[in-house]
Amino acid sequence: MSDPVIGEDLVDPIMIAAFEGWNDAAEAASATVDRLIEQWDANLLAELEPDDYYDFQRTRPTIATDAGGDRLLVWPTTRLYVARPPGCDRDLVLLQGVEPNLRWRQFCADILERAETLGVRLVVSLGALLADVPHSRPIPVTGSVSDPALAETLGIEPSGYEGPTGITGVFQDFCAQADMPSLSLWAAVPHYVAESPCPKATLALLGRLEDIIETSVDVGDLVEEARAWERGVDELARKDSEIAEYVEALESA
Repeated sequence: MSDPVIGEDLVDPIMIAAFEGWNDAAEAASATVDRLIEQWDANLLAELEPDDYYDFQRTRPTIATDAGGDRLLVWPTTRLYVARPPGCDRDLVLLQGVEPNLRWRQFCADILERAETLGVRLVVSLGALLADVPHSRPIPVTGSVSDPALAETLGIEPSGYEGPTGITGVFQDFCAQADMPSLSLWAAVPHYVAESPCPKATLALLGRLEDIIETSVDVGDLVEEARAWERGVDELARKDSEIAEYVEALESA
């Protein structure tokens, strides 16, 4: 990992992390962190060496074009940013990641070591999953906390989930083993409209995140984007009787 570019110690920092991939239905979680990086004009701190953690035949680099029209090769990696939101008395470390293909334990250890060096007090991991929920209702956001005392303080029920997990779950376990306070927030995306983006799920994550970090987030045009998304799914249901009946059943459950 490259050295951080920062000239002063961070103040009471909280890390907010999201990983593209298996834990990111409709890219709702990664879109949340992307929005915070852009809105708060976050500064790049460090990035992991992609050769250590990614199989480029499975997670391929991409070609992009910059503002000047030049073509760029973008490698999949995980980056750390830092921001001080307006009116906030603490720093936020924003992790913009891609679920690795290789060496998960070393990957988590690298991130955790950096978090400890930066003085991070709490790690908040964001995720999104496909679920049997109607698009017409508020998007449910559930939490997972390894420490019962922290769960009680934040009003989050400890998770009883058992089954396969992704890098988000593994990273949270590493935090617990290192006595780093951590929690995860999960948005439930309607599985019948799982395509990206899902602004309503991103909006729900931002709303719950505000309570945790005690900092308001300017959602801007995201509210209207969420309404437009919902109207689009309404129109889809009107054209497909099976979807309409299924949504009605979910609404009455």
